Amino acid sequence: MLAAGALVVSCADYNETDNFRAEPDPSVVIKYSDLAPVKTYIDRAQYPNMTLGAQLSVTEFNKQELAHAAAMTNFDDVAFGTSLMSGEIVNAKGVMNFLSMKDLLDHMEEIDGQVYGSPLFANANQADDWLNTLTAPIEIIVEYVEGKEVNFNEMPVGAYDGTIAKGKAAIVKYDNQNVLRISPSSSVNIIEGFEVDPLAKYTTTFWAKADKDVTFDVIFSGNPVTGSGSGGMWPLKQGRWTKIVVEAQSAEDVTDGYLQILTGRGITINIQKVQVGYYPDNHRPQTEQEKKDTINYAVNAWCEGVMKITEGRIQAFDLIAEPIDTKAIMDNGMFDIKHATDKIFWQDILGSENYAPVVASAARKYYEEYGGDPTELKFFISEKGLENPDVLESLMYWIGIWDSKGAKIDGINAKLNLTYNEDVAKQEANKATLNTLLDNLAATGKLVRLSNFDIKYVDAEGKTVAAKDITDAQRQQLADYYAYVIKQYMTKIPHDKQAGMCKGNMADTNDPVGLWSVNKSKDWVRTATYEAFCKALSGQ
Repeated sequence: MLAAGALVVSCADYNETDNFRAEPDPSVVIKYSDLAPVKTYIDRAQYPNMTLGAQLSVTEFNKQELAHAAAMTNFDDVAFGTSLMSGEIVNAKGVMNFLSMKDLLDHMEEIDGQVYGSPLFANANQADDWLNTLTAPIEIIVEYVEGKEVNFNEMPVGAYDGTIAKGKAAIVKYDNQNVLRISPSSSVNIIEGFEVDPLAKYTTTFWAKADKDVTFDVIFSGNPVTGSGSGGMWPLKQGRWTKIVVEAQSAEDVTDGYLQILTGRGITINIQKVQVGYYPDNHRPQTEQEKKDTINYAVNAWCEGVMKITEGRIQAFDLIAEPIDTKAIMDNGMFDIKHATDKIFWQDILGSENYAPVVASAARKYYEEYGGDPTELKFFISEKGLENPDVLESLMYWIGIWDSKGAKIDGINAKLNLTYNEDVAKQEANKATLNTLLDNLAATGKLVRLSNFDIKYVDAEGKTVAAKDITDAQRQQLADYYAYVIKQYMTKIPHDKQAGMCKGNMADTNDPVGLWSVNKSKDWVRTATYEAFCKALSGQ
């Protein structure tokens, strides 16, 4: 059905009810119905490495509906983007859920389909919670530290010189001893004047007595502490001295230590003998070597998990995605690779120069261990913004270092950001930028793959034209530019260095980027771009 002009699964060529037969209307002409599946137009003898790929989510692919049919009929391979990256697969405890990946690979094997591997390592869409768990501070044994003590029996009867935030409190004679009496509707600090460590756990004990059953609230250094009574209040039975134990940490950014009692209406509480102590933070940061060992473990665990599931069924991967930081220029004028201060980046632990060699070694090891042919394995580095020659030069600088240390990077996966512009001068500039990019990519001597191959349409006034608004004439201009890009790639990139092109979206989104438009019935209908792909790939 995908070989027909419209990919329609909701309608048959004709309908039949008993003896009534409705023939198709011969006046209805479906454009481009004479064209074969797109991938069949590639001359495999002349372009042995050329492939045409499409990107899909695992969820959409596994539905085995329109997108699945279009991809498998018209494209050589499917890329699944972030769907197969560690951020989607590994939880905080390091449990790896490969069920979706296994299902799609088993299905691909059944139908003789090919998968382009999602980035194995990147800065985004990584298992950040897992990495944070692995590199978290290590628990150690700590000793309890005695702190401040207050004995109200040693204070004279009279005014209380501690902090009374609200209401009244005083030192009074009660049960043959001096105590702190907190009046109803009051907020009073019963101990204070010590510094707190926000990471330490404090234990405050005091003795309390009331003449009737009461409840009260407690705040420790800005942090309300929940009790066992109704509404989280602290209960106190009448008639006997009761030892109260409050365990808490201070509120964030609070350094002044205190414990405050809050009484309600009609509630009076007597307090005696307050003590506070603490267990210091029982964690220490991991040493640099411990972190390095931990991240090396994570690299190997992740690579083994992926390669065990793939069993050599994926031969090409983005080893690392988007490593270049265009905001960080080194002393030699090259852009640095990305680094982080608020999260764990692999390269921050492994080292910039050892990053790719370490992860490539692990991936290659487990690829071969789980049945992959090492001669077929290809590693790419994907990057955006390569139309800027400085970005490409910096990428090649880092690839040179990584290769010299044994990474063996086979190719570059250039993420495109293309626009067709009705303004003639701007469109000529677009073409010049594209041609320079392809020339520079060809000069690297690496395999070259183009991904995110979608082109947006901008009118003469600089406004983006939506798929619902594009005219047939505009669609044809857009299609012609798609054909131009394909022809330039197949001409400028040496045949033995062509690693193919990957369509970002097969059908229109809000933008008219698709080989198919989507009609009101949600059917996919071939566009002029479909024809442009066929003609360009066949050399027309």
